[in-house]
Amino acid sequence: MTQPLTGGGNAPVAHSVADEEAAGKAALAAYSGYLEASRAANARSDPGHPALARFLADPLLTKVQVTIREAKEHGAMRTGTLLSDPTVVSVDLTADPPTVQIQDCLDATRYRLVYAKNHRVVPGSRGGRYLATATATRYPDGRWLINAGAAHQDQPC
Repeated sequence: MTQPLTGGGNAPVAHSVADEEAAGKAALAAYSGYLEASRAANARSDPGHPALARFLADPLLTKVQVTIREAKEHGAMRTGTLLSDPTVVSVDLTADPPTVQIQDCLDATRYRLVYAKNHRVVPGSRGGRYLATATATRYPDGRWLINAGAAHQDQPC
C-alpha cells in the first residue's frame, strides 16, 4: 500500500523534481485514459463501461456515468473526435492524498451530441474549443485517478 510521503517532526517534506515529474506524468496518463474511456462509453451509450472505473473515481465517476445515462435515456449519444492538449499546472505531493491539477484546452468542434437513431445533432448542444480542468489524486493502492473535473465552455481557448 502506497502512503503519502511524510517528514519527521516539523521538518518540511522534501520531494525531488523527479518525484513531481513522475506524479505529473502518471496524472496525465490517467487523464488521457479518462478521456479515451469517456469517449468509448459515450459512443456505446454505456454508463457502466468498465474502462471508466480504471481511470476515474468519485465524485467524477458518478457524474460521468449519470451524464451518459441521461443522454441514453433521451436517445442521444456522443460521436466524433475530441482533441485534447493537457498540461500539469500544479503538483502537491504533500497533500493528503497527493494531487495533481491539470488544465486542458479541449477541442470538441468534431465531438457532438447526436440522436442515436439518425445521428442528427441535438439542438442546443455545442462543441467548440474550451478550457477544462481536472484533479488527479493518488490513491492508497498507488494508482492516480481523476476524481474531479469541469468543462468551462464559457472560457474559450
